[in-house]
Amino acid sequence: MYWLLGGIILLILLMIAGHRASKVAWAHPIVNWVDGLVRLLCKYIHRLPATYIPLPTEGAAIVVANHISGLDPLLLIAASRRPLRFLIAREEYERPVLHWLFKAAGCIPVDRKGRPELALRQALRALQNGEVVALFPHGKIHLDSYPPRKIKGGVTRLAAWSSAPIYPVRIDGVGAAGHVALAPFYPSKVRLTINEVVSCHPQQLAECLAKITLAIETPEPV
Repeated sequence: MYWLLGGIILLILLMIAGHRASKVAWAHPIVNWVDGLVRLLCKYIHRLPATYIPLPTEGAAIVVANHISGLDPLLLIAASRRPLRFLIAREEYERPVLHWLFKAAGCIPVDRKGRPELALRQALRALQNGEVVALFPHGKIHLDSYPPRKIKGGVTRLAAWSSAPIYPVRIDGVGAAGHVALAPFYPSKVRLTINEVVSCHPQQLAECLAKITLAIETPEPV
């Protein structure tokens, strides 16, 4: 009986804490609550300093980052004052239980073995509607110690088609780098480096891709 009462009290406290810590109006109130919990997790478990991506208050934008763990999307959420529509692998998007949350948060599933261009079209529509799209252009977890991996060019095409600015973010200091499920709960001292905004023109996609690569692959000096 006591454990049940304790569980109920803990749930109520989490609901209050998540509601108070939420900074963004997502499309669903439960996602707003999760937003608050994510910010608390990043602040107290991963010691993320007050860091904000300087997104415009309205209008299209693209956020890109290196991908080193399952914590990465949560860090970008914690550093944003606007909802982020993540491109996510379809096999992750369709995971039981999490599927509802991903859908409510506006994630865009990418069918990497079928027709990935469908996800680009959906992302383009989101940008044309003035939303913020977030993605990890390496396409999978890639640590600095891994062999070089060329980042995918879809981000530059999206930017050129939509005229949306790109905000490159470099993630460092994740305690469980290389892990997915463990990373959000393993204590860290995370650092986010917000790099210079990149604009892509249709005739300069290779140059644009090189700028993004340099921004997200260059470690921050410690």
